[in-house]
Amino acid sequence: MFNRCDSEKECAMRRIYDWTMAQAGGQHALLVLALVSFIEASIFPIPPDVLMIPMILAAPSRAWLIALVATLSSVLGGLLGYGIGFFFFETLGQPILEFFGKADKMVEFNATFNGAGFWAVLIAGVTPFPFKVITIMSGWTAMPLAIFLTTALIARAIRFFVVAGLLYAFGAPIRDFIERYLGLVFTAFVALLVGGFLLLRYI
Repeated sequence: MFNRCDSEKECAMRRIYDWTMAQAGGQHALLVLALVSFIEASIFPIPPDVLMIPMILAAPSRAWLIALVATLSSVLGGLLGYGIGFFFFETLGQPILEFFGKADKMVEFNATFNGAGFWAVLIAGVTPFPFKVITIMSGWTAMPLAIFLTTALIARAIRFFVVAGLLYAFGAPIRDFIERYLGLVFTAFVALLVGGFLLLRYI
């Protein structure tokens, strides 16, 4: 994931990534996955997939449990991100968005987000777009909590259970496809879903 270390930020990311990967084979891997999935939804830069893939390959029979833990932990972590955006946007939320290079989108996002909040959460929950950005912005724009939680659960379940299903069915040979192309497949799927919804709406 990180081949070079050209800045202090990249070096920090590399250390976090290496630490996360090292936990996959540990005795408490499932607990670490729950923790990573939880904090990734608000502040952590490494996606749960980094842990999920080697964990499922090592124990395919636990694929669905691993996906379930990642899903529920991520949704609960999304609540933390929502709370940061709702209660602590200026002190915590804005610096986090600046770190991920999304601060310049805030004004535009605030003006349009709640009109398409369902799709924003779904897209971020399924595609490689940082989920934490959407959870914080959902709180900042006061998106209805029930819609946020429902959409986050659907999106995260799709994301993690598809990964688990592919690994369970095909094993190690599918790993390269997941790491290289699954994000693009998810993005195309969501684009088609949104396009189909808009088509049905206006015909």
